[in-house]
Amino acid sequence: MGRMERSDLSDRRFDVLLERLDRIGDELAEINRRAKNDETLLRLTREVANLNESLQAIAYAALGQQGPNVRRRRAG
Repeated sequence: MGRMERSDLSDRRFDVLLERLDRIGDELAEINRRAKNDETLLRLTREVANLNESLQAIAYAALGQQGPNVRRRRAG
């Protein structure tokens, strides 16, 4: 093999390697984007749970000492 052929082969290998690295970089960027979305969703879920607990506490405080007055429908 001549020096020129080896150089061409090395250039092709280098190009293939760069293409693979670019694809890996794109995949990592997508994974990071999804991870950020997951973190945001997790924070929102926690906040909604906290708000739910607060609303329940307010509702029970509004009822005072007596429990809720629930009426049931008569069957038939």
